[in-house]
Amino acid sequence: MDRHGPLCVGLDPHAHLLAAWGLPDTPEGLRSFSATVLEAVRGECAAIKPQSAFFERHGAAGVAVLEEVLAASRERGLLTVLDAKRGDIGSTMGAYAQAYLSDGAPLAADSVTLSPYLGYGSLRPAVDLARQTGRGVWVLGLTSNPEGAGVQLVGSPTVAARVLAEVAQDDAGLEPFGDVGVVVGATLDPDDLAAAGVDLAGAGAPVLAPGVGAQGAGAEDLARTFAGLTERVLVPVSRGVLAAGPAPADLRRQARELTAELRAALRR
Repeated sequence: MDRHGPLCVGLDPHAHLLAAWGLPDTPEGLRSFSATVLEAVRGECAAIKPQSAFFERHGAAGVAVLEEVLAASRERGLLTVLDAKRGDIGSTMGAYAQAYLSDGAPLAADSVTLSPYLGYGSLRPAVDLARQTGRGVWVLGLTSNPEGAGVQLVGSPTVAARVLAEVAQDDAGLEPFGDVGVVVGATLDPDDLAAAGVDLAGAGAPVLAPGVGAQGAGAEDLARTFAGLTERVLVPVSRGVLAAGPAPADLRRQARELTAELRAALRR
């Protein structure tokens, strides 16, 4: 992020996006789409965030393409955030951890998104394995979808505040920030965070901040919501980059311009 800025390019091969690029909604279409994006944005962003669901919907052949994407990202020096939002208990959580966070696993990523809503302690196998293998996890904290409030804002302190407190405990003492990150929607504002009892500045966690672009948040929202967190906010943008395709030069230009805009916003 120091070198390449806060942009994380979301790799979300929706059927309509493949069609707009003139590609079939097949595993081969996914393969062509993904290869074009990776080559176009290398050096222009800090990370790639493939959304596992858009590959899984094509079955085993689609998952094979996801494996290729993760390997190709490593070859190009792009960090990966595998957006899988896994959450389970006991040995099942351990198996998910092995799938995404163990050395040599076909689906190994640099980091993976996790859901803590079976209890934060249920994530321990993933947190521990990520730490052992030099990887990281992103824990859903305060999301911007309307349904999230029915779970995340319950109680006093709220569920979201309790999740953040657990994250802060795992990240305590790590510099420049921890390896357990938190997902907080960029469409929220400081009042939303305050009402939830969420203290991002004090948590010591990197922040994955979805919502910029098609979901309505912009550079001004980033600057306001994440003030003081300049060096540890990673901003995933999917449609705001991918809509510029399929020409690689246009994708590269869009990624470069977004990186500059996001970097400037977060440094205000």
